[in-house]
Amino acid sequence: MAGKSRSEQRIGLLNGFAAYGMWGLVPLFWPLLKPAGAVEILAHRMVWSLAFVAVALLFIRRWAWASELLRQPRRLALLTVAAAVITVNWGVYIWAVNAGHVVEASLGYFINPLVTIAMGVLILKERLRPVQWAAVGVTVVAVAVLTVGYGRPPWISLCLAFSFATYGLVKKKVNLGGVESLAAETAIQFLPAMAYLTWLSARGESTFASEGAGHSALLAATGVVTAIPLVCFGAAAIRVPLSTLGLLQYLAPVFQFLLGIAYFHEEMPVERWAGFALVWLALSMLTWDALRTARRARRWEPLSEPSGPRGEPSGSQVSPAVPAATTPSAATTAATDA
Repeated sequence: MAGKSRSEQRIGLLNGFAAYGMWGLVPLFWPLLKPAGAVEILAHRMVWSLAFVAVALLFIRRWAWASELLRQPRRLALLTVAAAVITVNWGVYIWAVNAGHVVEASLGYFINPLVTIAMGVLILKERLRPVQWAAVGVTVVAVAVLTVGYGRPPWISLCLAFSFATYGLVKKKVNLGGVESLAAETAIQFLPAMAYLTWLSARGESTFASEGAGHSALLAATGVVTAIPLVCFGAAAIRVPLSTLGLLQYLAPVFQFLLGIAYFHEEMPVERWAGFALVWLALSMLTWDALRTARRARRWEPLSEPSGPRGEPSGSQVSPAVPAATTPSAATTAATDA
């Protein structure tokens, strides 16, 4: 039984690395879609993601949630908000990568956990521990330093971080599985996206049919690029502890940052290095505090606590001591970001 548990955890870790690795390497994909513009790429991503997920749901025969969702106007309204916010996130990210701002885009996902914590305080009235407050303070200083380095506020990073955090907050209230949620959101996005592509084609400005079969195939592959990492993430989420997934989420922006420096050769003056160093310091503080608090919580758990099907506590899977930034409330939203 222990061997099976270790094997399951190993499979979960491999899927986690695969998911965040693919999200980290996705900046290599978007430039392949030129000369399509960011909005056209975004519209194709919405359309083909729905097609891919619909086929997946047909294959696994998981449709019961849809009829239930249609009878819940409040959840539908929240999903509409989620679809709108993730549309902004996707669009800004695609534009940023193809406009040569990969490093600044990666910063958005580095500071996202800290924005999530700040929103928890401001919106959910959560209380922070002193180290968490210090981490948020260091991040504010980092943004100020980066503003000097860029000669302007890092709007791309802030837009990505705040849209991502808002998306996570809304998704937390919707409480729908990853594949199902993506299906519902892309279904909401489908009509506007299809209308835009039809309008673009009528004007003779669509690149889907004018740039050859290879280009068309790449645009269709946006659905696969969106959905496959989500499937891997789902396989990881049920097999490894949430705190582990929370740490794995940093792999994606690390890969993006390295690609921006080493592959896209973006400039990194001293001021930007200083700003990034402060952000990494804040994340280190946050992670250290979360792990320390989680260890303390486990130390005080009653030895007789009943366990779930894989030896997990039968209650909430997330320790209340672990902040949102180190749990998949932030990480889950990455399933539909890059």
